Amino acid sequence: MFQDRVDGGQQLARALGGYREFHPIVVALPRGGVPVGYEVARAFDADLDVIVVRKLGAPGNPEFAIGAIAPGIIEVNRSVVDTYGIPERYIEDVIRRERAELERQERLFRSGRDPIEVAGRTVLVIDDGLATGATASAAVTSIRAHSPDRVIFGAPVCACDSATDLARKTDGVVCVLRPRDFAAVSIWYGDFTPTTDQDVIECLNRAARARPPVGSQLGETV
Repeated sequence: MFQDRVDGGQQLARALGGYREFHPIVVALPRGGVPVGYEVARAFDADLDVIVVRKLGAPGNPEFAIGAIAPGIIEVNRSVVDTYGIPERYIEDVIRRERAELERQERLFRSGRDPIEVAGRTVLVIDDGLATGATASAAVTSIRAHSPDRVIFGAPVCACDSATDLARKTDGVVCVLRPRDFAAVSIWYGDFTPTTDQDVIECLNRAARARPPVGSQLGETV
């Protein structure tokens, strides 16, 4: 168990230590992945950026992902959609709502800063946990479109099956814990207080003050 996201990020940074030599960029998923990513970036003296990804929740159960959107990417799990008979009209509506929120969060979190260019670089995609893998998959696909040298996903705790599936889309998946009885990300943290928009902004501002400005690339929205 991790004390909190700071502890999770510090332990994850140690697990990712082999990638230090590649001088990576850390790209975190808001909200909860940002304080974890901040600790990784601080340990590596690396640039920190965000990639805003929005889950597409099922009808009546928004926590159950039927897909996700990220900049330039829409991923829908057609197997789940077909199994539960989810109407196409619902999918169009939820994509529209989540796209608006994605664009709002990008404007808010970036505070006028350009996204970091990832072409030819090693990118560490960081979240506070990997459950279904829907948002992580969309984030990786979006980043891949910008020609990084390699993409590594990291989280303090991961569901085994999701980590295995995501490994097929990345150059590596690093988890401190891969419990067989995963249940939920939250149970592996002593303190899993929700991360706020302001928490995200503060982490990004602290990281930006410690690093020189760099070029842009990940700012295109869906």
